[in-house]
Amino acid sequence: LIVDRSIQPRDGHVVIAVIDGEMTVKRLSTSPTGVVLKAENPDYPDLHVAELSDFRVWGVATTCLHHLN
Repeated sequence: LIVDRSIQPRDGHVVIAVIDGEMTVKRLSTSPTGVVLKAENPDYPDLHVAELSDFRVWGVATTCLHHLN
């Protein structure tokens, strides 16, 4: 992945997020009810970010150089 840390993350972006010290790559989904990090792989669950979690978006993925299986 090529990641741009200068891009302001928006709904629908693929982001590198840090939740309680753990990094993950997921699609950002924001709504009035909260933040969900959506998994593109159906084998993995979506992550609903709890209000008291230590959460930040580290960067926005801009390019994938190749597909991983």
